[in-house]
Amino acid sequence: MWALVLGFFMILVDATIVSIATPAIMAAFGADVDAVVWVTSAYLLAYAVPLLITGRLGDRFGPTRMYLIGLAVFTASSLWCGLTGSIGGLIVARVVQGLGASVMSPQTMAVITRTFPAHQRGRAMSLWGAVAGVAVLVGPIVGGLLVDGLGWQWIFIVNVPVGVVGFVLAVRLVPALSTAVHRFDLIGVGLSAIGMFLLVFGIQEGQAFAWGPAAWGLIIGGVVVLGLFVAWQTRAPEPLIPLGLFRDRNFLLANIAITTLGLAVTAQAFPITLYAQGVRGLSPTGAALLLAPSAVISTFLAPYVGRLTDRAHPRWIAAFGLSCFAAGLLWLAAVMRPETPIWELLLPIALMGVGSGFMWAPIGTAATRNLPMDRAGAGAGVYNTTRQVGAVLGSAGIAALMQARLSAVLPGAASGSLEAGVATLPVALHPAFSTAMAQSLLLPAGVLLIGIAAVCGFALPHHLARGREPERAAAATEHSVAGRTGQPGSAGRAGPART
Repeated sequence: MWALVLGFFMILVDATIVSIATPAIMAAFGADVDAVVWVTSAYLLAYAVPLLITGRLGDRFGPTRMYLIGLAVFTASSLWCGLTGSIGGLIVARVVQGLGASVMSPQTMAVITRTFPAHQRGRAMSLWGAVAGVAVLVGPIVGGLLVDGLGWQWIFIVNVPVGVVGFVLAVRLVPALSTAVHRFDLIGVGLSAIGMFLLVFGIQEGQAFAWGPAAWGLIIGGVVVLGLFVAWQTRAPEPLIPLGLFRDRNFLLANIAITTLGLAVTAQAFPITLYAQGVRGLSPTGAALLLAPSAVISTFLAPYVGRLTDRAHPRWIAAFGLSCFAAGLLWLAAVMRPETPIWELLLPIALMGVGSGFMWAPIGTAATRNLPMDRAGAGAGVYNTTRQVGAVLGSAGIAALMQARLSAVLPGAASGSLEAGVATLPVALHPAFSTAMAQSLLLPAGVLLIGIAAVCGFALPHHLARGREPERAAAATEHSVAGRTGQPGSAGRAGPART
């Protein structure tokens, strides 16, 4: 378990670590914010698109073998990212890194699903979920320390020694599991890749196209192609997505919830980081440390939430976590001003940490507890795909919204200021810039409302429902005896003796 989550931690850290290095990368390459956001979007897109087939590859060739291949590609491309000399080269290297991450990610969840029984999977998924939650929060902190101390290149180069250690541990510790023969739906792979690219590219470049016919044509085209993909899945001999998985109510709702969560967690990092460095004048490390309370609280709560998830209804745990995270974002947006004391910013960030501690494990366990073992890889691929689709849309959507809000509050000045780097933002622009970043946080907060509605529909997992059958039978017997005797208390007193 620890060998797997080490690699999982790395690939998720790399999804968010770039956000803290955004000003440094902009200055190093003379790039604007939209180009630098593509350093993250390209990684997330290359990560998300192949997940459906890489999950099936784990079922076919073994999750351990596929995990090791993905880890090797990820580690080598990390070195490439650190040594590149142009923004275009960095984006290409990030695409390759995302492909390696895509091969690794579903194998971790598939091994958990196939190794741990349903009544213990909550604790295992809490560790997996805690790694996911902590990684997206720790990424900016680690990035800040590396950018300040060694330079932005080291946010990628640091993966090399960690990847080597993770590879050795996985070879020694991750068990070999049974495999099955599968045909791969190449038509489905092509349709899903084309549809996702059109959709994300349209959202990402919408501002550049002034949200004209070109932008909307890309977005609508992506939706149409994704619709064709779903239609093909109903006819394919062996579909890329076994649509029967979605007959399980919890699996369906968990995928909706994790999509909103992936979007929100990815999107919120950019405006917070730009505000902290551009308006408050914090270093990358100082800006990242604003998120430290959230990471610490989430890590502390994870083991307790895992045990609670094995015993309680996931509906209430996940709804509480998502509500806290959304409330923290709204609170932070309300106080994100140039003169706000740092301690006042830390309070909503701490509330976001409470939310993070309560939302990953119950959503993950609700998705996997009822999955048949022969579809563990496919289910893990679908779940990770929807999470990464949310992250891709979050990265693209927040970039478009930040540009739109900056154009609205800083007409004519925003673009030049950002191209020069937020560290040199004139003081006179700080109030308007703060307003634009605060308004951008409303996007992830609003999307989380959809996630809350989804988790509120979770059904009681099978293993908990079976565990309550004796209780319901005893209650029915007590009610029956009380009806015959007219003494409601007698059945309760006699029950232990009869048992």
